Amino acid sequence: MRKFLTIIMISTFLISSVYGQERDSISELSLTIISQVNQGNSFITFPTDIGNIEPLWFEGNIIPNFYLRHSKNSRLMGVLTPQIIIRMYQEESFPVRTPSYMPQVTVYYLLSEKERSQTTSLFGRIGHHSNGQEGDFYLENGEINLKSGNFATNFFELGFIATNINTRYNAYQFFKTSIEIHPKELVQDELIGIYSRYRWHSAFSIFKLSAKDNQDKVKRPAISIKGETTWMFGDYNDLATISSERLNLSLTFYYHPKFLEDIGLFVQYYHGSDYYNMYFGHRIDVLRFGIMTEKLRF
Repeated sequence: MRKFLTIIMISTFLISSVYGQERDSISELSLTIISQVNQGNSFITFPTDIGNIEPLWFEGNIIPNFYLRHSKNSRLMGVLTPQIIIRMYQEESFPVRTPSYMPQVTVYYLLSEKERSQTTSLFGRIGHHSNGQEGDFYLENGEINLKSGNFATNFFELGFIATNINTRYNAYQFFKTSIEIHPKELVQDELIGIYSRYRWHSAFSIFKLSAKDNQDKVKRPAISIKGETTWMFGDYNDLATISSERLNLSLTFYYHPKFLEDIGLFVQYYHGSDYYNMYFGHRIDVLRFGIMTEKLRF
């Protein structure tokens, strides 16, 4: 834990240092690019997870985005995202249990634009998270029913995204912060008191661009680094106001080899509460490897 916090602090310092360098315009930062960074990328992991997560053949995160806007130059844009997360377990018959269904509607508004190299955007999101099951939440012994227990919650998220272009390092930089709220009336009754309904998300991202070549006139991210934190507020599980169990951390490194088209390789470390529906009560530390889609075109 201390080693990971040290890595986060060093990464944040490096990000801040780069952010303070000379800025200029490489290419216009459209709302589409800003939303793609915020929505995240689809990925699939290899069966080589290192940590205390259950043995998996893979975890798949499917995030197709459907864009709604009047024109490419519009300051307002909507995104429909029927996100699904699935895990295949290393057990008999390779079961895929209780996928996370996470449909979302997100609206982005380009608040300000300074010489096209720095932008500030606001976004609002309405989301749903369930597992498509209808079994009892608890087993007869009082434990949570991980295999068929019903899980459902709905939430609102509001935040802003600040972007910057650094010509010295040929890189794009993003900072996002947001508040996520799960209204009590829209959360399954059994989750009240054991599931955090108030969350503060923050993320730093740097996309280092590859050089143009003769076959591809559009620059693509060759390397990206993303650090994310989530602090979970509210009264749940009798946690103290300041507790390490309220903090989720992740650090993702992505590399796009030239010989691959729309996918690249990534390594990610995650520490915190499990985000896979009924497994929310588990605290996991996991190092994982896999492949990730790359659809950004700067």
